[in-house]
Amino acid sequence: MIFKRPAFLAFVILTLALSAAAQTETAAQTSSAASPENPALAAKVEAYLRFLFGWGPGYTVKLGPVTQSPIPELLQIPVSVTVPASVTQPGHVETGTVYVTKDGRFMLRGEIRDMSKDPFAENRAKMKLGDSPSVGPADAKLAVVEFSDFECPHCQEMYPIVKAVEAEFPQVRFVYKNFPLEQLHPWAMTAALAGRCVYKSVSSDAFIKFQDTVFANQDAITADNAWDQITATAVSVGASADALHSCMTAPDAKAAVEADITEGKSLGVESTPTFFINGRLFLAADRQSLEDIIRFDLSRLDTKP
Repeated sequence: MIFKRPAFLAFVILTLALSAAAQTETAAQTSSAASPENPALAAKVEAYLRFLFGWGPGYTVKLGPVTQSPIPELLQIPVSVTVPASVTQPGHVETGTVYVTKDGRFMLRGEIRDMSKDPFAENRAKMKLGDSPSVGPADAKLAVVEFSDFECPHCQEMYPIVKAVEAEFPQVRFVYKNFPLEQLHPWAMTAALAGRCVYKSVSSDAFIKFQDTVFANQDAITADNAWDQITATAVSVGASADALHSCMTAPDAKAAVEADITEGKSLGVESTPTFFINGRLFLAADRQSLEDIIRFDLSRLDTKP
């Protein structure tokens, strides 16, 4: 969601007047400004947002196109903001959507939800689970999908919790997706490629053993020794070193890892570990919360006709 700069506002839905000038325009002028084909509304919204959040000329703000929202009375306007070099995370881009009444007077931030639809169906449709390492029945009613990074310390901390939850729910399918954060973790991609090759050339069970060992020894792996350490781990679970290296440098392995990354980004993944439980985004890092959501979704699925 956009507009995270702490000095300006908390994450809330706001209903606001666009400006004093907007309130004094004639009905004909406001109607023209609110037209999706007329850029005047987008310009007015940008001016108001800059005033509201104190975005000076160093902030790059892009809006539009203005389109009809699912609610007839509201227009929706995508917004992206690029942070200037003078503040934290220079060049970082935040995106989101604002909604504006057709008379150009009121603005709303937040989400519009159609309560007649499953809110997680779109997420599930984006996930390709057929060619990913997994634990549990392939035809399970419920899937827990994790986007993870072998070098991520939080993933390492969460890993034993996930294994305990897997044992608690043998009827659930747990699926692993690669999301190496290369800018932060220099050997994460190497491990992701090796894990992919172990999965394809040995088995899903071998991948799980590989994952166990990498997380158990994460602190001993460095950018300098990663190739040798990860190779040794892959060989210990049944891979051939020569075949592993050929696979890791071939385009297919890199394409598969990049497909996971692209899929994660399409789902809004920004950090690891990120979970999706039946398509529901889950970021908490404790066992109880994870189990509670799984139980809740299982109970709903069990009662569906």
